[in-house]
Amino acid sequence: MRILHVDNHQYRKYGHTRVSWASKLYTGLIRCGHNVLAFSDRDIAAFEAPLGIRELGKKKTNLRLLQTTEAFAPDLLILGHCDLIDNKTFVEIRRSHPQIVIAACNNDPLFVPSNLVNLERRCQIADAIFVSSAVEALQRFAGQRAKLWHMPNPVDPAVETADSSQYSNLPTDLLFCSNTQEYTQRRKLIDQLCTQLPDDLTFCTPGMRDQPTVWGLAYDQLLAQSKMGLNLNRQEGIKWYSSARIAQMAGNGLLIFTHTGARFADFMPTETLVYFDSEENLQKRILEFHQDDAKRRDWASRCRAFFHREINNTLNAQYIVESAMGLPHSREYVWMPQ
Repeated sequence: MRILHVDNHQYRKYGHTRVSWASKLYTGLIRCGHNVLAFSDRDIAAFEAPLGIRELGKKKTNLRLLQTTEAFAPDLLILGHCDLIDNKTFVEIRRSHPQIVIAACNNDPLFVPSNLVNLERRCQIADAIFVSSAVEALQRFAGQRAKLWHMPNPVDPAVETADSSQYSNLPTDLLFCSNTQEYTQRRKLIDQLCTQLPDDLTFCTPGMRDQPTVWGLAYDQLLAQSKMGLNLNRQEGIKWYSSARIAQMAGNGLLIFTHTGARFADFMPTETLVYFDSEENLQKRILEFHQDDAKRRDWASRCRAFFHREINNTLNAQYIVESAMGLPHSREYVWMPQ
């Protein structure tokens, strides 16, 4: 199948990239055997704009997408976070290629107002919408053109290559990385943990408490040197929602602490993720596994194996293609309602 993948592919990062969900989808599509062409809207806008000012390249970028679609003639167009592309461009693509299927993937949280606006906009032109929350949270968009689907945050076996569950002597006991404080109160929880956890527990918090944020290779190396990780979302209690950090940590063998409100126990095996429902409960569970390293390694190993086997980017890409194209699902994906 010919697939045009429109997203922010981070060409101008020149290797110093954030962990990219778009990149995982792109490589997963290729592993499924598809002919995939990447179109990076933000980079093309900067390349095409006068003096490299991205905002001045928006019109030209939309024209380049039309040109690319005409030349490549995709069967499926998958769009991600490509806010520079107007809906009217996708309408024109559908007019000139009436057989094309358009799928939109959105990995941002639903409690951010601008993201809800973006989702409503894309529901008007997409045949399928994939979100990282359970679809129950999207019923306000039901009845429009797009069919609604959940998608998980997958691991990529070529990206998540470390396995901290195999080692006892690692420099970081507990890790939490964050670079935003909008729509969240989790900074208070981090501050409390830092004052209440014992001195023999090394708690690393890049991006918070005067620690520099880490990206790219430095982030990969930090994950490989950490035993446990906090999966703290900006807001909790949204069914099946998590930031992409859950796959980054699980895939590298860290033991993960995550809030019960996300209901991952719906499809995750027992003794994989560690659930908490309060600050006191979280602190208790951290100490439990800090003091029992064999248990930490066992649970983390089970979680890593499950993610790599059942929630990897090849299966995720296969599921998105099958669902968007209206094809029978080739297997029972663990995140689908049974």
